[in-house]
Amino acid sequence: MFFADERQQFFRPLTGKYREQVVECLQLLHERLYSANADYGEALRREQVLDIFSEALERAPQLDGDDDDGSGRFRNNRELAGWILNQLVEHGWLKRERDSATFTSTYPFTRTGRLFTQPLVESDARSVRTRHRNTRNTLNALNAFLDRGDVYDLIDAYEYSERIVADFTDIIAELEERKRELVREVEAQKLVQQASDQFFEFMERRFQPDVAIRLSADSVEKHRDRIQEVIDRIRRKPKAWKAEAERNLRHLAPDLLVDEKSSVLWQLLDTIELRMRNAADIMLPALRRTLQGFTRRADLIIRQLSYLHSQQHSDIVGICRELAALPPDESARRLAAAGEAMSGVRTALIDPGQVRLRDRRERPLVRTAIASLDAPAPETLRELAIQQLLEQAFNINGSALRGYLRAALGARRTVDTRDLPAASAADLLALSHIIELGGADHAAAGFRVRIKETEPVTGEHFFARRDGFLLELEQDNDA
Repeated sequence: MFFADERQQFFRPLTGKYREQVVECLQLLHERLYSANADYGEALRREQVLDIFSEALERAPQLDGDDDDGSGRFRNNRELAGWILNQLVEHGWLKRERDSATFTSTYPFTRTGRLFTQPLVESDARSVRTRHRNTRNTLNALNAFLDRGDVYDLIDAYEYSERIVADFTDIIAELEERKRELVREVEAQKLVQQASDQFFEFMERRFQPDVAIRLSADSVEKHRDRIQEVIDRIRRKPKAWKAEAERNLRHLAPDLLVDEKSSVLWQLLDTIELRMRNAADIMLPALRRTLQGFTRRADLIIRQLSYLHSQQHSDIVGICRELAALPPDESARRLAAAGEAMSGVRTALIDPGQVRLRDRRERPLVRTAIASLDAPAPETLRELAIQQLLEQAFNINGSALRGYLRAALGARRTVDTRDLPAASAADLLALSHIIELGGADHAAAGFRVRIKETEPVTGEHFFARRDGFLLELEQDNDA
């Protein structure tokens, strides 16, 4: 149960008047504890935490609203930082740990507080996050699992494949938010230059490094076939290798086990396949449609604002109203003067320096003649016929092999290979391939044989020495 003990009002610090200040304090504290800027180790004393919170409050904006927390007004940021620290400890974001040796208290994050602070840090525009390598990471992790057999690599591939769809959802939501933000800014300011600068800044800083790579180097369409090939190679691994991987997965990730009859290995591989199919067939087309809608909306808005900006010094409607308010004689005189000013013809000579002659590009010559082929020579036809007969003579299929064993068994269920007849060339071929009856293909066809090795057979007419086996028929659905 989540809302229990100190977490009964877990989100209360984020719902009051000082919620923006609380978020800023959590972000800065997380940065000092878990980022490259960590200065004090994993736990801080009260004075150090208050110093961090005071620094965060200097740059946090004050939100307008009612005082829902009943905290009143604070004389300075130090008092507000102390109140925020008490609120975070009381509601389960931080915890107070006492050192019995030094009698000092430290204030680290609780596990739940750190997990919920991480999205607040990632949503900050100042943080840098790589979100376009999960497809390649999935492929690399699967290759590592195929080569070394370490199940941790398979679990990593499973997590990376989950992030592929999540990253697509994030970028689509960001594009939609950017589109709405562009419309709001244009409606509020109506400044062509600012709207254009913001659009091109987004395209250069966000589209070029992330979306362009997602549609090219990290495209799911590019790596989908390679990931599927690696998964197929994993499934064709020996049974002992897959059994060892299954045991390790059941030991390390028991939560993934649905029931005792299901395979965790097969479940992970099927899930990765499904996620890649959804990313390629659903999310990637949705991203392209959203991107096209964003660019189309931005182009439409910028064109409209450019037209309004170009027409601000030529108010046709205002001129028409002004002319309509004048007497008819004055209006006619002004229109006649404007017509005379616009009726003049201006001639000018072409600058010879601007004239360039372009060389005519020669079109490549395409040969469309079709060569006629003569009939093959009789020797060629004879050689092809002999080659085909030779290939058919030494060809044997699964049904012929099963039919040979049925005829040799008769009414029995067990037969030794030394008792199998070789009355014809087809029987001799079937005898040489008799061990193949224990394969999975024959078992899938409803023909199951148990094979037990016996003494080798020597001194035969056709074979100088061959292995001996005892064949026992267990199942034959076609009999």
